[in-house]
Amino acid sequence: MLFWLFAAVVLLFGFVVFRGAPYVPSHRKDVARAFDELYEVTKNDVVVDIGSGDGVILRMAAKRGARAVGYELNPALVLITRLLSRGNKKISVRLSDFWFAKLPEDTTLVYVFAVERDVKKLAAKLQSEANRLGRSFCVISYGSELRDVPVERTLRAHHLYIFHPLHEVKP
Repeated sequence: MLFWLFAAVVLLFGFVVFRGAPYVPSHRKDVARAFDELYEVTKNDVVVDIGSGDGVILRMAAKRGARAVGYELNPALVLITRLLSRGNKKISVRLSDFWFAKLPEDTTLVYVFAVERDVKKLAAKLQSEANRLGRSFCVISYGSELRDVPVERTLRAHHLYIFHPLHEVKP
């Protein structure tokens, strides 16, 4: 029985590594500093956490008044987030692969724990979303810098970017 439980946990947490970043709990103190010093999260924001894990980022954003939306591949972590966030109407989490999802229309900030393997693909996806939305939004990347995207500001391992829509130049 213990073997099957272990196998289920490895399967739930292990398969995500092939689609995105591994589950790494966020350090609340570092996130709070990023939300204070890189991008001040307020009640006017819609914060999206890509790979939302156990929902720490979502709960911290909601505590500052923002609406918070998480995308998570691991069904166990989606359940944990829903349990820990129950009753908070500002928080929603989707069992979804972000590579195939769209950002909410009113997104103002995207938070992501980026792994080096995916930074180019992630930057292209975020640029595509800015183009689709037709407006700018900010991104805080934790861990890895997004290559070929100018960094606005850095605070330790957090990097702030602004994605602007690219418009076709008409002759």
